[in-house]
Amino acid sequence: MTKQKSLIGIVVSIAVGGLVILAGSDGSAKVGSIAVFAVCGFLAYAINWVVFVPSNIAKTEHYFDLTGSATYVTVVAVALLLSDDLDARAVIVGIMVFVWALRLGSFLFQRVRRAGRDERFDEIKVDPLRFFMTWTLQGLWVLLTVACALAIITGIERQSIGWVGTIGIAVWVVGFAIEVVADRQKTHFKRDPSNTGRFISSGIWAWSRHPNYFGEIVLWTGIAIVALPVLSGWRWATLISPLFVTLLLTRVSGIPMLEARAEKRWGEDEDYREYVANTPVLVPRPPRA
Repeated sequence: MTKQKSLIGIVVSIAVGGLVILAGSDGSAKVGSIAVFAVCGFLAYAINWVVFVPSNIAKTEHYFDLTGSATYVTVVAVALLLSDDLDARAVIVGIMVFVWALRLGSFLFQRVRRAGRDERFDEIKVDPLRFFMTWTLQGLWVLLTVACALAIITGIERQSIGWVGTIGIAVWVVGFAIEVVADRQKTHFKRDPSNTGRFISSGIWAWSRHPNYFGEIVLWTGIAIVALPVLSGWRWATLISPLFVTLLLTRVSGIPMLEARAEKRWGEDEDYREYVANTPVLVPRPPRA
């Protein structure tokens, strides 16, 4: 049954990615007869499949997150290199994705190195088909998340940034700042031996139980706002980007997984119960007195 689910997951992931590639290729610049958006979409899967091979042989997840970030950087770099008449909007969005991917990828890679393993993969990495499905899903994750950015970069329609683009960039900056601050505060908290076995409830974590995820959603929403003036036809479908990120983090592999883990670990702790009762799960607000 597990093999069937893995096969279905692989097929569905590729099919959904194919539909996004078709939609994003509408109005895309071309290299020969192939849409640049399509080249980038195929590359998102190919990079992950290539790295899967040695990772499966070694039964290691150490390079999973790093590969995800490298895929973002590579896909966007290829889009910038192959697209014509790049304007400020395209270049700025490319830089925004580079900065985000390099920062998050290095952060996650160092976290796994310090921990020695990523417990999410304990059962997955010993099952080749399930492990392959995970790498395929990462290819889909990259494609769906970066879809709006690719639509901007590869599109043949160019416009000045304007006030809508400016607002989008500002939203991205706010989201990126929140994510960086949240990650740094949690890292410093965990490095303090006196906090061993405790949960973080200070700094921005007193405003939200998952401020890093809130920042992630906000920054991709910012890129979607930047894309609005240059979307047309089927390329409107690339607005799935912030919706996908929100769904993934709030309903699938983000908050539900971490909340369940925290409940199992600190569910009987009175301080944790009070923290949950007084702190929003996602959208920050000032702590109650």
